[in-house]
Amino acid sequence: MKKICVVGLGYIGLPTSAIFAKAGYEVVGVDVNPKVIELLNKGEIHIEEVGLPELVKEVVANGKLRGAVSPEKADAFIIAVPTPIHDDYTANVDYVVNATKAILPYLEKGNVVIVESTIPPRTMDDVVAPIIREHGMDPYQDVYLAHCPERVLPGRILIELIENTRIVGGVTPEASKQAGDVYRAVVTGDVIETEAVTAEMSKLMENTFRDVNIALANELVKISSKLGVNAHNVIELANKHPRVNIHQPGPGVGGHCLAVDPYFIIEKAVDESPLIQTSRKINNSMPDFVISQVDRLTCELGNPKVAVFGLTYKGNIDDVRESPALDIAKELVGNSRYNVSVYDPHVRDEQVSFKLDTFEDAIDGAHLVLVLADHNEFKQLDGELLAKKMKTPVMFDTKNCVPELSELLIYRIGDLTNLKAIQE
Repeated sequence: MKKICVVGLGYIGLPTSAIFAKAGYEVVGVDVNPKVIELLNKGEIHIEEVGLPELVKEVVANGKLRGAVSPEKADAFIIAVPTPIHDDYTANVDYVVNATKAILPYLEKGNVVIVESTIPPRTMDDVVAPIIREHGMDPYQDVYLAHCPERVLPGRILIELIENTRIVGGVTPEASKQAGDVYRAVVTGDVIETEAVTAEMSKLMENTFRDVNIALANELVKISSKLGVNAHNVIELANKHPRVNIHQPGPGVGGHCLAVDPYFIIEKAVDESPLIQTSRKINNSMPDFVISQVDRLTCELGNPKVAVFGLTYKGNIDDVRESPALDIAKELVGNSRYNVSVYDPHVRDEQVSFKLDTFEDAIDGAHLVLVLADHNEFKQLDGELLAKKMKTPVMFDTKNCVPELSELLIYRIGDLTNLKAIQE
């Protein structure tokens, strides 16, 4: 294998392209957005990820990676496009379908075709394989068709693409082997071969497990608020048990995986998935819970200024996909009762529909700082500066990430036992 064509240059496709290019393969990265391609061919990138700017610059400069707006002939094709959800919470596989159709004119017998996009169970057999068959090729004989879900953590993508175990599910055993060999060329972790549907389901269950666990923690927050208990202390002590690992609560669950993947299981087995559905409802309810606490804190003020810190779904990245923080900020910005300033050092103006402020402008005259993302910048805040600039030095930390600051009164999402309305 000498050449790889990667379709989709987002948070997974671009790092994947760079990793294979670094390993010495000729890689063409394909994206429908011409701006992404223009940047790539200049050795620049459109996303934020640790180490990626330097790696892309290197592999573009040495001619191993280039961008194009349409696919080309290759030995292996990797499809890494998004799989969003419709308004009815069913999977929208249009991007996967379109990407598969886009490679058909360039597909030859013996090629490896890998779908890395997260997809509902049986998508490889029921959706992708028929597209190839309609083109006049046998998806079980002429090409090696497999699903290999990405399993990486933003901020550590370049490390985990290489070190993590990869699950490769082929539509045939030989497809599993051939696709597995593609990853064995660059991966130092285990490469495990299985059936396509098992690989599809395993990825979904990884994120569903986490979603259900977070829902338990978020439900504990609501219970603790009613009973006057510090949920953070409860979780810390419960996790002293050697077989207990309760996740941390927060303002909701976001990102393209955890907030979406459980729905892919639900749509295929509605009656059999009540626990998963309830967990989704709990986590989806957290933005309203956060806003209700902001209402409680500011109920005595006429036009309170709220400084919103953080819009991403997790810390130290620029990804706002499915972010509950973004939903909370939009709701507050749209409420005429509030004067809202929004600050996020990782998010660009073009990513949001409202004005972003500087740190200084956000805190100036603020009655409340609302922390919605656990960026490192928020873990190192200057308490004296906040107290000097704010009108009332009060903070609501929904990520439990800010250290104690003697100059501020800090409420945490799991410890609202002594919450009192802010007074001028």
